[in-house]
Amino acid sequence: AHGEFRVRHGQIAVGILIVQDIIAVLFLTVSTGKIPTAWALLLPLLIFTRPLISYLLRASGHDEVLILAGIILTFAGSSLFETVGMKADLGALVFGMLVSGDKKAAELAKSMISFKDIFLIGFFLNIGLSASPTLEMLGIALLLCLLLPVKSAIFFLLLSRYRMRARTAFLASLALSQYSEFGLIVAALSLKLGWLSEDWMATLAIAVSISFVLSTAINGRAHPLYSRFRQHLRRFETKLATEDDPQSPARNVDVLIIGMGRVGSGAYDAVESQYNLRVCGVDTDKSKFPQHQAAGRRVIYGDAEDADFWEGMQTTRYKLVMFTMPSLAEMVDAVRQLRSSGYTGKVAAVAKYEDEREAMKAAGADVVFNYYAEAGAGFAEHTLSNLLELLPEKPAALVEQAQGRPI
Repeated sequence: AHGEFRVRHGQIAVGILIVQDIIAVLFLTVSTGKIPTAWALLLPLLIFTRPLISYLLRASGHDEVLILAGIILTFAGSSLFETVGMKADLGALVFGMLVSGDKKAAELAKSMISFKDIFLIGFFLNIGLSASPTLEMLGIALLLCLLLPVKSAIFFLLLSRYRMRARTAFLASLALSQYSEFGLIVAALSLKLGWLSEDWMATLAIAVSISFVLSTAINGRAHPLYSRFRQHLRRFETKLATEDDPQSPARNVDVLIIGMGRVGSGAYDAVESQYNLRVCGVDTDKSKFPQHQAAGRRVIYGDAEDADFWEGMQTTRYKLVMFTMPSLAEMVDAVRQLRSSGYTGKVAAVAKYEDEREAMKAAGADVVFNYYAEAGAGFAEHTLSNLLELLPEKPAALVEQAQGRPI
């Protein structure tokens, strides 16, 4: 899930994949045999174009125009590098790195992810049309997939040696338990240069496809798998593997809010100010902690899908646990983890659609707030509480809300 990218194991997996992709792009660049022109020496000056790129993205606004800006930047980078005698793929990669630190980068990536999926499907179709698969190819592909557990085990051992918790190393290694599509791009170039036959190209494509299916199935069960085998996996931890340990909230907390994004932060402020309850927030994004501290919020680091997180808490003391995480699958798993830890208090969650609300109810939530179904009522209440002069009679509840709520 895309939400996994915000937590430590997701960031580690993405970091390793990026390094692999950079190596693949460099290989593609070197394999062309072209000698760059003297103008290529000026390419490092591109770093000074970041303010201009940032302005372009901000001026693009949202939706279609932002997507168009992203496509233009991609082609601009590839064309520029090709002009100076370098591989176009490297240019697109460099321009992507220039955009990565911008505030609009996350929105741009979210908007363009569908294009990436479409191009990937087209790439696989093109490979599939190049050669007809045979039983022999399928057999070799399955044999190659038998190496995936070995690959995951090696990553797990390496990451655990880098003083990471067993859970972080385990989940990151599972996320890496597939063959990269960039490997296929390298193979396609090898085919073009005559280094690889069409049969082997098709075999590798089958192996990558099977690895995607297996990886998706396994990663969907990653958290339950860790919960089941965590005692065995912890044996591989080093004594200093505490860098990303979940924190324990302060004592005397009435309400625990899981997920401190915009919804979670708003819920925190409302519960604390309007209902005088003691609140503690939980989030995986440490970069937002100074912002929460400046706003007077008590927020700790923790992953609600982490069995170790709930194990280390006295969950029975909370009156209410509220889930405002962006992913339905993450919330369902987290609620189940909470209930299995012995918590018998109340649980509230958010949902976007009716089927999501039912899924949260089935997982153990007592109250589920439907964004879209109840947004209209919230909008009307907020508007009229700030425009009381429109009402023939002023309800006492709205008057109180108007006195304590900002416009």
